[in-house]
Amino acid sequence: MIVAIALAAAAAAAASATSAEDATRAAIARVEQIDPMVNAVRALDPTAIAQARALDRQRRARGPLFGLPILIKDNIETAGPLPTTAGSIALAANVTNRDAPLVARLRAAGAVILGKTNLSEWANFRSSNSISGWSGIGGQVRNPHALNRTPCGSSSGSGAAVAAGEVTAAIGTETNGSITCPAAINGIVGLKPTVGLVSRTHIVPIAATQDTAGPMTADVTTAARVLTAIAGSDPADPATVEADRHATDYGAALKSDALKGKRIGVLRWAVGADPRVAAVFEQALAVLRAQGAELVDIKTFNGNPKVGTPQLNILLTEFKPGVNAYLATTPPAVRTRTLADLIAFNRADGRELGVFGQELFERSEASKGLADADYVKGRAESKQAAGSDGIDAMLKEAKAVALVAPTTGPAWLIDAVGGDPRGDRAGAGYLAAIGGYPHLTVPMGAVRGLPLGLSFIGTAWSEAELLALGYSYEQAAKVELKPTFRASVEDDGTIGPLMRPAAR
Repeated sequence: MIVAIALAAAAAAAASATSAEDATRAAIARVEQIDPMVNAVRALDPTAIAQARALDRQRRARGPLFGLPILIKDNIETAGPLPTTAGSIALAANVTNRDAPLVARLRAAGAVILGKTNLSEWANFRSSNSISGWSGIGGQVRNPHALNRTPCGSSSGSGAAVAAGEVTAAIGTETNGSITCPAAINGIVGLKPTVGLVSRTHIVPIAATQDTAGPMTADVTTAARVLTAIAGSDPADPATVEADRHATDYGAALKSDALKGKRIGVLRWAVGADPRVAAVFEQALAVLRAQGAELVDIKTFNGNPKVGTPQLNILLTEFKPGVNAYLATTPPAVRTRTLADLIAFNRADGRELGVFGQELFERSEASKGLADADYVKGRAESKQAAGSDGIDAMLKEAKAVALVAPTTGPAWLIDAVGGDPRGDRAGAGYLAAIGGYPHLTVPMGAVRGLPLGLSFIGTAWSEAELLALGYSYEQAAKVELKPTFRASVEDDGTIGPLMRPAAR
């Protein structure tokens, strides 16, 4: 009851904000009141109020994100006193005084950079036994729908902070599922853009062929507004050379009847084995039909081994030169200048390896480099298998504008012994990640109060179409997934009594 009252009061304060400073103070109050339960925010930016006051003093036209407090995943650089740590103690002194270009774009649009969110350390690329949402510097992020459940990752704090009502918008990054999984599992909207639509400059990298940043928001409209602000070419990031040609006002396409007459491919093969997820998915399909969409079943996918087999080798090969190049640009206070230095630092630190290891770091250090023939071949084959032979082929087969599937299953338990589960789960987002294509997830429903997301996947540069379809679904489905901050699923009033012996 106390939490519900606090959330209601915070929402009322936000709604009554009449200035950027009012909105920022209200957001800070929400973080201070709510975040101790979920540990989503690593640090508030001490310049946030000054940023807001400067916006309020501006005489020129206010930007499209005027006064919007926004949180930034802590592998993305922001100017000011906060370090960019990627969750690692090794980068605790990484105060670069640089804005990543996407952050500069947010500021130019009138947003207030409220602070940094916790994340899975090194964006979940240190160990195959990692725990989503844990970092050496930030500890464990928790899911606001059940505090012993995963927030997924690696954009864990960005997803949990939005879901908890601390902000309506945050920025995440994704290499493979790191925006869409935490968005779905926390019950919010997440968009992984086409690789190359948003600059990656001054973002701690994993893999240049798959890395991107994107919005994580309370609704599709806010996602479209944020994407409009951050999309565009960056001379320092060659992957974005076509971005200006494709970037647009993504909010302009949002219409409640956008699904009418559209053919949608239904990825039956990606529903997974959980009948509860399948049942919620069927309800979502009924909404799509009711809005005039024509659904076409795609029952199988050949699962071409060239999609997934070389995937880890690609990431391992690209991580080493990428992170070495990034570390070379950090200030002198950062003593770890190479991946080898990071490995040595972690071995010497009493906290970093206390929960899980760093075998992915070690394998990346031993990788053969970007000229390796197996890497070059695998990169080309996997991109083709996921993209033109995967998503594009299925779209063509169904004569569809987008594909839909459950994003993933419900949140699993945080497990410091076994780490994240590695078994098969619902979803086809890996194809969009490997192919470099866009992937939107919107709230679909829940299993025992644990959120599920509905994925809209399209061809390259189809963000406007996906957002329009997602908006139309969102407006019709009216899914509400309010956080309960319960200790566990078993703690609630429905399941709790069933966990005790029956009365005799």
